[in-house]
Amino acid sequence: MKKLFSLILFTLLAISLAGCQTVSKKIDDTTSKEEKELNKWLNKSEEDLKSFYGQPDKVEFLKTRNRNYVYITEKYKIKCERKFEVNPKNIVVGFSSKNCF
Repeated sequence: MKKLFSLILFTLLAISLAGCQTVSKKIDDTTSKEEKELNKWLNKSEEDLKSFYGQPDKVEFLKTRNRNYVYITEKYKIKCERKFEVNPKNIVVGFSSKNCF
């Protein structure tokens, strides 16, 4: 009886660990895909960005005279925030992404 209980416990533990690895891999793959997609916007014009994403939800002005265009979407009640940094020449020079999948 004790061996059966130990076997069941070990099996459940192994399954739960495998599940965690699967979720972690999916998150890493999705993050990589998001970063690859946003990399395409580097060195593109502000007009191209706005024609694809529309008007930003927020514009943050930085001390470097650059500005961040912030786009917020929601999927499954999780807020996705994408920020694109635009320089004074209206060229995208950076980006960040949080909770986007």
